[in-house]
Amino acid sequence: MPKHLVNTSKIVIKPKKSLGQNFLIDENIARKIVESLNLTKDDVVVEIGPGQGALTKYIVDNVKKIYAVEIDKRAAEELRSNISSKKLKIINQDILEFDLSALDTGSKKLKLVGNIPYHLTSPILFKAIEYHKIITNVTMMIQKEVADRLTAKPNSKAYGILSVLTQFYGVPKSLFKVSPNCFFPKPKVTSTVVRIDFHHQLPFENVDEKLFRIVVRTTFGKRRKTLKNCLKYLPFDETIVKNIIQKINFPLNKRPEELSINEFVILTDKIDEIIKCPIV
Repeated sequence: MPKHLVNTSKIVIKPKKSLGQNFLIDENIARKIVESLNLTKDDVVVEIGPGQGALTKYIVDNVKKIYAVEIDKRAAEELRSNISSKKLKIINQDILEFDLSALDTGSKKLKLVGNIPYHLTSPILFKAIEYHKIITNVTMMIQKEVADRLTAKPNSKAYGILSVLTQFYGVPKSLFKVSPNCFFPKPKVTSTVVRIDFHHQLPFENVDEKLFRIVVRTTFGKRRKTLKNCLKYLPFDETIVKNIIQKINFPLNKRPEELSINEFVILTDKIDEIIKCPIV
């Protein structure tokens, strides 16, 4: 048996609560996750928080390169001792501070995968969105309630910033649920493996992406208010904000949770037009 196919259900490293570590110990689930990646020998993978290598050991032989980004020095050293492969590069660093564009991938886009700490789900997803142009897809184990938010539709309680931004940049899909019994220590919640396939080209032409994100974040920051009141909090000069509210041709009596992705794009475009026009 290859050295890197050691049984990672045996916990060698004591999980740190401060890092939100829940190690995957179910080999069947590990294989199922890797199978869902649809790996090819040309793929370049970034694994976030590999821990003891539950997924890494099944990935390494089936890709061109795998970068394992692990913040825990103990886990990085354990992974290095268990898996000996030229295809594996272990990076002992916080993924939120790591520059994905610095990786040597040639012209190949990245595939991201990880069993991530639940409290870092949103920041990691926002980071992936930031680098969406160099990422093919993201496959992650996250809390079921967060997975529901990614795929939520307008006029639902789960619909929010994550829903809009994820669905603007790609197509999210819940793949399968994972029981707390598959981890050590057992989390108090059910997990879901999700995949986000990023658009090769955004379906919305010419929209200002930065302004779109500002509009979405600002309006959902006051989600129970109408757009007329939400837009008052846009981070622009007071005169510009007043001009937007006075001139915009959009139903401001709606609330952000009622707007579809397309309606957010229209709202952004109309705000953009007003910002660019001289105030008279």
